[in-house]
Amino acid sequence: MKRTRTWLGVGGAALALVATGCSGGGSDAGGPVELTFWHGYSEADGDVLEGIVDDFNASQDDITINTELKTWASIDDTLLTALSAGEGPDIVAMPSERLPVYASKGAFAELDDFYDDEGSNTANLVPGAADMVEVDGVKYGVPTGFVPLAVYYNTALFEAAGVTEFPQTWDEWVATSEQLTVDEDGDGTPEQYGVVLPDHATVGNGLWPSLFYGNGGAVVEDGKAVIDSPENAETLEFWASAIADSQISPTGVDGVGADELFSGGKAAMTVGGPWMASIADENGIAYEIAPLPAGPKEQAASAIGVSMAVTVDTEDAEQAAAEEFFSFFLNDENSVAWSLGSGWPPLRSDIPAESVASNPVVASLTEIAATGRPLLPGVVNSVDVLTAVDELTQRAVAGEDVDALLGEAQSEIQAALDE
Repeated sequence: MKRTRTWLGVGGAALALVATGCSGGGSDAGGPVELTFWHGYSEADGDVLEGIVDDFNASQDDITINTELKTWASIDDTLLTALSAGEGPDIVAMPSERLPVYASKGAFAELDDFYDDEGSNTANLVPGAADMVEVDGVKYGVPTGFVPLAVYYNTALFEAAGVTEFPQTWDEWVATSEQLTVDEDGDGTPEQYGVVLPDHATVGNGLWPSLFYGNGGAVVEDGKAVIDSPENAETLEFWASAIADSQISPTGVDGVGADELFSGGKAAMTVGGPWMASIADENGIAYEIAPLPAGPKEQAASAIGVSMAVTVDTEDAEQAAAEEFFSFFLNDENSVAWSLGSGWPPLRSDIPAESVASNPVVASLTEIAATGRPLLPGVVNSVDVLTAVDELTQRAVAGEDVDALLGEAQSEIQAALDE
């Protein structure tokens, strides 16, 4: 049975997890502790995760983890309702930007003591991966994935255009994109774009924050909106001008459209995550992976992340059991197995590069892992913040006044942060 908890649930209403309610976890007298684990890993990564869970269950007799595969959207839609009814999971995985939402509602257990334990295997987590599970100075999750956005480029199109080296700076990126853009009939609409930079609903909503970082800008810092800055104005003007003047990228394209242009051989470069490797392979596109070229101030990229959390609807013994699984998941052997199987770089910085060299995609992403920054760590209303960024970037690329747009975005983002 569960301890009585009061927390903020759907719509901000106070919900009580009554002592008579039981979730999927628990144990029979004398039997193992049983935990229910919701996750959305449905591809090869799901098979690897199931293997790790099976190995954990077989490694001891005191804990049994039962996984339930759901869509990420379903987890987001049903978690609070299930917890309030005493039918929620004990462990749940979700995209990192959603974790602060639930932590702020009191739905997740604090894990600082786990991180302080030398046996947790968290001491050498990639710093950004550890930062993304922290809300108001408290850790509420354990990362299962952290990967910076990268440039995936079509090597055949590079070769056909005589491009032999990948660009290292923004200016070189634009020049290379111009060289790769083809408008054979001169009608003003290229048959092939040098790069596709979606201006809204971008991959992981991280493309434009990545560009802001490259010029020393940001979206949110220390809980305050900082998007209305000279650095961000300069960034928007630079890229809006490059797109409009040289037509290196189409306008009005979202992240899905960008994937389609690249997979169809209509764009020589795109910005994405590990799934772009599968998309390229499925469409017969030879590709390489490179970090985003450095901006005027630094080389950085937003990172996409996923994390596991322990729901508050657990007993102490169940939380301890979940933490034992987390430690198992992050041990040397499983860190490598999970990385190779999921296609994401290792979560621990002390995993030798040669351990993942057998997977070229993982090896490439591991080389650029240090450029990754968590996107809006600890920000509860991240959806509203990113919606404001979407509107800003789409209208800026369409040619509207950048200064006015930044002022509007500043007000909208601060309002979202203040809610």
